[in-house]
Amino acid sequence: MSDRTEAVKAYLLDLQDRICAALEAEDGSARFVEDAWERPGGGGGRTRVIESGAMIEKGGVNFSHVYGSGLPPSASAHRPELAGRGFEAMGVSLVIHPHNPYVPTSHANVRLFNAEKEGEEPVWWFGGGFDLTPFYGFDEDCIHWHQVARDACAPFGADVYPRYKEWCDRYFHIKHRNEPRGVGGLFFDDLNQWDFDTCFAFMRAVGDAYLEAYLPIIQRRKATPYGEREREFQLLRRGRYVEYNLVYDRGTLFGLQSGGRTESILMSLPPNVSWGYDKNPAPGTPEARLTEYFLKDRDWLADA
Repeated sequence: MSDRTEAVKAYLLDLQDRICAALEAEDGSARFVEDAWERPGGGGGRTRVIESGAMIEKGGVNFSHVYGSGLPPSASAHRPELAGRGFEAMGVSLVIHPHNPYVPTSHANVRLFNAEKEGEEPVWWFGGGFDLTPFYGFDEDCIHWHQVARDACAPFGADVYPRYKEWCDRYFHIKHRNEPRGVGGLFFDDLNQWDFDTCFAFMRAVGDAYLEAYLPIIQRRKATPYGEREREFQLLRRGRYVEYNLVYDRGTLFGLQSGGRTESILMSLPPNVSWGYDKNPAPGTPEARLTEYFLKDRDWLADA
C-alpha cells in the first residue's frame, strides 16, 4: 500500500469507531459486537453489528479492505476497460434499522478503489454517499438531511450537491416498483476528476456528515408513540428495502461476486420484514402520504 492509501485506511477505521461510539451512546442500551474476518482471496475486515437495542433493532457498521486478481462484473460492467485488472477496495458501509417506525432507516458508505495492471498506470476512484428511508415522513427531517448533504458538498463547488443528489435519486430507484427507495441524499462513484487529495477530502466530508445528518432525526423521533398499525406498515415497507438491496445494489453484488463474507454483506437486511399481496394504504392516511408526497424526487431545499 502507498502512503496515501494507508491514510485512507486509517481514516476509514477511525470513522467506523466514531460512528459506532455515537450510535451506542444514542441507543443507550445495546453495544456493537465486533467480528474480525479474513477473505481467502485477499484482505478482510471488521464487521460490527448491534441488535435488540433500546432504539436500534438491528444495525451494522462494517469496514473492509479486500484485494484480488480481477475486478468482479459488478465493478467493471460500467467501466469495461478495467476488466481483467487486479483490484484493491476499502471502505466503510453501514445500515441502521430502528425499532420505532417514526425513525427512518439510514444507509451510508464511503470507499476507495484501485485497479492495477502490469505495465499500465493504476486507476483509482472514490465513491460513497448517504441516503434516508423514512416510513412516516416529516418535512423537517428531509430538509435537515439535505441541508447537511449540501453543506458537506459546498466547499467543492456549487454544482456538486445538485449533481450527486440527482445521482442518488436515480441510483436508489426501485425499477420494478417504479418508486424511490427513500428521500435520497448523496451518491457518487468513479470520483477521480480532482487530484487524489481533493477527492479524499470530499470523501471525508461525506463520511463525517453522516452523524450530523442522522442523529438529530433520531433524537426528534425516537420517543414518538406507535402501535401495531405503524409497525405493520414499517415491516411492509422494509420489504422494498430488501428487494432493492438484493436486486440492484452494486455494493451487495460486488461483495457477493468478489467472494466477500456473506454475513457481513447481508448485514444490511432488516431483522423483521413482511410482504403482502397488492398491499396499498387507504387514500388520505399517513401511510399513503409516504408514497404520494415523500417518495418523490423533489428539491427538498427549494424553500429552505
